[in-house]
Parts: sequence; structure tokens; C-alpha cells
Amino acid sequence: MALHFPNPSRSYDAARHCVFFWGYDESREITFEVGGATLKDLQPTLGSDERSFLVAFDEFREKLLEIAQKRYVRGPQNRYSI
Repeated sequence: MALHFPNPSRSYDAARHCVFFWGYDESREITFEVGGATLKDLQPTLGSDERSFLVAFDEFREKLLEIAQKRYVRGPQNRYSI
């Protein structure tokens, strides 16, 4: 089974200024971190608050999931930055 994203949850991390979301490869949970620079590239008018980050993430969710699919390599690594 390939990487899939059944859980629409995402979480803002104020300390790291990023959004986390999770994918699954069979029973393995894989964490993805989307940095502010990536979101700013997708949405140049991005604000610096939690709401702005989460709204931008939601707007570009499908594109970010595609990027995650491309970056993911099955193996011991379980955390990826986008």
C-alpha cells in the first residue's frame, strides 16, 4: 500500500512557525512539516499568525499532499520537511 492521508488533521507549531500533518504507510505514521517559506511561496500574502498558516495550508492541501507523496521514500525515516 502506498502513502495515504486518511486523517485531515493538521497542526500549527508556533515555535517552529510551521504546519504539521500526517500520512500513513500501512500502519506507520509519517510526519510532514510545512515551513513558512513554502507556504509563503504558495501564498505571497501569507500572514504570520496561526490562522493565516492554517488557511493557506487548507487552500493548498492537495498540492502539499502531492509534494509529500513525491518526497516520501519507504524506509526508516518517519519525518519529512516540505
